[in-house]
Amino acid sequence: MNIIFTRPLIDSEDLMMNFFSSGHKIIHMPTLSIASSGMEPLNTEDYSGLIFTSANAVRFLKLKDNKKDIKCFCVGSLTEKSIRSKGFNNTVAASGTVNALKNIIINSKSDLDKLKLAYLCGDIVSYELDKELKKEGFEVNKIINYTSSKLTNLNNESIDLIKKYPPNIALIYSKRSAESFDEIIRKYSLAELMTHCKVMCISKKIEDFLKSKGWKKTEIFNPGEELIKIDRI
Repeated sequence: MNIIFTRPLIDSEDLMMNFFSSGHKIIHMPTLSIASSGMEPLNTEDYSGLIFTSANAVRFLKLKDNKKDIKCFCVGSLTEKSIRSKGFNNTVAASGTVNALKNIIINSKSDLDKLKLAYLCGDIVSYELDKELKKEGFEVNKIINYTSSKLTNLNNESIDLIKKYPPNIALIYSKRSAESFDEIIRKYSLAELMTHCKVMCISKKIEDFLKSKGWKKTEIFNPGEELIKIDRI
């Protein structure tokens, strides 16, 4: 199959190689540019837990100490995998939605020695998790440790690849990425080449957005199961 990867190369290189090794054709079309915001190193002793709603927040995490047993609340399995790869072992993952993550944190209230949490996230969020948790009695320090900007330009090489190998699958990992993906397809008049393309989304929110834009073939997948899911199609 011909597969479009929309994540930055640093986030998808290993997965792309796995697909390539399985005989799939890879088209890399990044839709977001991610950069560090230059956060000040965090002292984990000030908090009873860390909250991550993105693997990018994990990537740009900076600590003053080397304490790896602090409770880490993760929005999904991909984010949890990222923080565990850094040596943190006291982790819990929600089902991929921030609302589910909020409920897990609230239900963990009795397990925390204090209700002060650090919420690490990007500059653009679709859900004010910190404000919702404050309503439940938590003290939350929101720390923006990365920024994202949409990429809506394609180079000639990528355009030629899409024309030569019309995509069967496109993998989308965030609503912002979905917005950029849709803009790119329209900007370069590539819709006709996407007739047989199934857009695989990491959440229902992303799927709903794409459907509202007229995308007919969509499907939700769990991070880490991309290759298994696609090989069954």
